[in-house]
Amino acid sequence: PRQRQQSHSVLGKWQPQSTTGKVAYSIWSVVGTVVVALLYPFVLFGFAARYYTSRIDRTAASLGVLGVIVLSVVVWGGLAALASYRFSTEGFYAVAAAGGVATVAAVFSYLTSRYGGRITTVLFAYPSGMTAIFLPPVVAALYSPALSNVIFPNSTNLAVWLLNNVLTYRGIDEILRARFGLEGLAYVGMWFGIAVPVGWVLGFLVTLANLMRPKSE
Repeated sequence: PRQRQQSHSVLGKWQPQSTTGKVAYSIWSVVGTVVVALLYPFVLFGFAARYYTSRIDRTAASLGVLGVIVLSVVVWGGLAALASYRFSTEGFYAVAAAGGVATVAAVFSYLTSRYGGRITTVLFAYPSGMTAIFLPPVVAALYSPALSNVIFPNSTNLAVWLLNNVLTYRGIDEILRARFGLEGLAYVGMWFGIAVPVGWVLGFLVTLANLMRPKSE
């Protein structure tokens, strides 16, 4: 590997001299190559996610907590207002309640990201942000044929894929199939269950990208 030495401003290439050093150097080279090959796609995605999340974070910081509340109320309040004309009274109340929960989740995400550390941001801010995004549209789909024709079939396909490929460990898929049916409010529970691990994964990838980013000297 190329090393930056304190006495020189250029990069020099170091080579091991002993047999033990050469063997260790080769083994470490193979290990490093494998690690880089495995982590590179995740780091690449993390850099892309970091770009967009940093823009969202800057926007939220400029708005402040009151601005986040107002923005969320405007967006999901608009959806609730539309629901009052298109849906039944029950549908309107459901969408309005989902918008309220999404607003609380957005505020919680802002506070934990703004005033917490890296761990609290990953554990709480990202899942709360995903919940704020996913919840109202899924609830609205319960009362809108147009939305349900898009969200529910794709949700079913995603659920089948997760059960067949991800949740097969120790028969988790069989337990979920036996105890739950994917209809009605089960879609809301499904997307809430997806939002939390998706937020964790997204937070981990962004954190990984931050750790891999070169630091200025």
